[in-house]
Amino acid sequence: MSHDAHKSGHPPVHDPVAAKVDEHGHRHLRVVGQGGPQHKVPLWRRWLVVGVTAAAVALFVLSFTKPYWDFWLYAPQYPRGLRVTIGLTGVTGDVREIDVINHYIGMGHLSGAAKTEREFAAFGIAGIAFMVVSFMLFAGKKVAKLALAAGLALPVIFVADTFYWMYRFGHELDPHAPIHVQPFTPTVLGNGEIGQFMSYAAPATGYYMALGGVVLLAVAVVLRGRVCKDCSQAGTCGATCKNAFVLLPERPADGGTR
Repeated sequence: MSHDAHKSGHPPVHDPVAAKVDEHGHRHLRVVGQGGPQHKVPLWRRWLVVGVTAAAVALFVLSFTKPYWDFWLYAPQYPRGLRVTIGLTGVTGDVREIDVINHYIGMGHLSGAAKTEREFAAFGIAGIAFMVVSFMLFAGKKVAKLALAAGLALPVIFVADTFYWMYRFGHELDPHAPIHVQPFTPTVLGNGEIGQFMSYAAPATGYYMALGGVVLLAVAVVLRGRVCKDCSQAGTCGATCKNAFVLLPERPADGGTR
């Protein structure tokens, strides 16, 4: 607006692109396009990432109470089969009957497997949940991807530990057992054979829930990467997110972009 118009007494017309009025009454206009939008990422996109992450963590936690793996044994004397279910809290099913069978070939009792793992399983789930939330909400763009590794640790470690104990059971046989068999590793996935018994092993509800949590976590990591790419502070964050991710970047006093 001109200096004469300012002296005329008429109220100034609001100009959305005007920056400020100097001491002489002159308005200095910004060049269109300078500064860009104050917040390039709407808040709902950030909360969508939080929601998907929370759903993934919920699946990890709920899987703790569900069976993770099922084993079946079939033989002529057991036409309906014997079933044992392994979970993070212990072993259930036809444990006594299978222990009796295992005794004849020198295998240990199922209840003696993975005692330490069962004792600390709840702490492990809590630790994974804590790491996932910490990486997703407080870590920088690159570090946040470690959340997926933390979530993937649950199903991977379970399978690795299960295989370890199956190997031990099949190789640490009592040499004084009534029936002598060659050391073996029970089949962890699919069909197998142990002496006159046929076996079958497959994941159960809890394990599928853990895998579902990993899938949701992968989606959350991808969505977070897109949010970080469009963030007005992209490229300035390091190991940590300056705004705890769910908060919009602060605006400077002049209304520009940081």
